[in-house]
Order: sequence, then structure tokens, then C-alpha cells
Amino acid sequence: MQVKSRHHLRSDAVSDLEDALADHLGVESDGDTYERVEFEETDWEVILIDGEPQVAYFDDEPFLTVRGANAYEPEKRLVTVDSGAISFVSDGADVMRPGITEATDDISPDDLVIIAEESHGKVLAVGRARVNGDEMVGTEGKVVDSLHHVGDELYDFAG
Repeated sequence: MQVKSRHHLRSDAVSDLEDALADHLGVESDGDTYERVEFEETDWEVILIDGEPQVAYFDDEPFLTVRGANAYEPEKRLVTVDSGAISFVSDGADVMRPGITEATDDISPDDLVIIAEESHGKVLAVGRARVNGDEMVGTEGKVVDSLHHVGDELYDFAG
């Protein structure tokens, strides 16, 4: 991905970003430097926290990247999948009900969510929920649309 622009965030923008992450995910970012990076041929906008791509904008909403979620371990908007779903989710597949073992009850349709595997809690993807968290576990149907996953261009971007 070719970088189009890169600039440091003002303190008020950093505060807004930190508040959004705390509200949505229950995490407190503790970086010293915050830089916004925009790319040439994609709509991705990434926030580097201390040089690491830990936040991205999805439809103008700031949310942790896979790397950011693994660094901060969010407690909210979390969907957990079983070992059988790992390879599919890691390759960018949408998440189906049979692969979900648990989902936090704070999830509403259209919310951005973190998708983690159950064994070690490692984050595999970021997606958009189609249903409430308490409706995610079941036997059939697609419930989370994948937006960003391990190994995609955003994941591989090194600030």
C-alpha cells in the first residue's frame, strides 16, 4: 500500500480517539505519538500509535485493527470462534453461527466487532455484526461480515 499522507494528530483528536476506544471496546490506549496515515489506492485510514498500526477507520468509525486488538485485549464487542473457524476467519471469510462459541451481549446490528479464537484469545479479524450478540450462537446463518483480517494488506502494513 502506497502512503498518500501522514501527519501527527492534535491533542483534541487524540482525546476523541481515546474516548471512542474506551466507549466501544473498554480499552485505554497509552501511546506517546499518534499519526494518521492515508493511502493512495484504498480507503483505509490508519492511526499509528507509537509507530504501530493499531487503529483504522471503518466507515468513518475508529476501531482497533487486528494488531491493536491483540495489543490491548478488548473486553467489549467481542465474538469468540472455535478452532474449526480459525482458518476460514483468518482468510477473510464472514463468520457463521456454527463457528461461534460466545459473543458479548453489548453487540448490536451494524456494530464493529473483534473476532478472536477461543483457545488463546488471539484476535483474527474485525467485522461488522449483522445481529445482536445474544443471537450469534446457533446452528446456521452468517452473523458477522469480515472487514479486516490476519494477513490482509492492512495487517501487513508496517508503519
